[in-house]
Amino acid sequence: MGTEIASLCVAAFFLAETGLLDGKQCSTHWIHAENFKSRYPKANLLPDKILTEDSGIYTSGGAYSYLNLLLYLVEKYAGREMAILTSKAFMIDMDKAEQSAFRIFEGQKSHEDPTVKKVQEYIEAHFQEKINVDNLANRFAVSRRSLERRFKKATNNTISQYTQRVKVEAAKRSLETSREKVGEVMYEVGYSDEKAFRNTFKKITGISPVQYRNKYNRARVTA
Repeated sequence: MGTEIASLCVAAFFLAETGLLDGKQCSTHWIHAENFKSRYPKANLLPDKILTEDSGIYTSGGAYSYLNLLLYLVEKYAGREMAILTSKAFMIDMDKAEQSAFRIFEGQKSHEDPTVKKVQEYIEAHFQEKINVDNLANRFAVSRRSLERRFKKATNNTISQYTQRVKVEAAKRSLETSREKVGEVMYEVGYSDEKAFRNTFKKITGISPVQYRNKYNRARVTA
């Protein structure tokens, strides 16, 4: 068997710099995901994953997710029973697969397209409203096709994806700090279909709105 390599958090940058991650699945801290993708486009970054394994190379997400990687290695080489015992002894939550719930969406503005930045700012200021791509194109005097192409190139998101992320980030803040019901939060961020809101929220964060509120809202926990 050949040598296996594991990286923790941003150490994935060191592996990527050597070319070892070209064509391979990998993860790193979610804060640095966009920078990583732009610097190492040949690597198959999975920014929501807690850990990855590909061809003998292991990577992990945020700083403390190294514990999940260690448990994964214990299970792989010493068995599930030993991994469970280790998780109990060190009080580590087993089987975490996603770091989506920890991500904070701050918008991708490290680009040089002023029109796209204006569109991003408009979306962020009017996320409660229904965002229409044609209306955005008319407002900023650019063709729809050109706007969609430039927006995707600059942000790595379609306009629809970006809008969803902005809405979900606003919903997350409300769920963290208010006593409002999920339905009330849903309307505040511009959704009228509960199923669509729930599905979009879970797709982006990895958990449901109720689970997110229970996880991060202290008032709900202590009430």
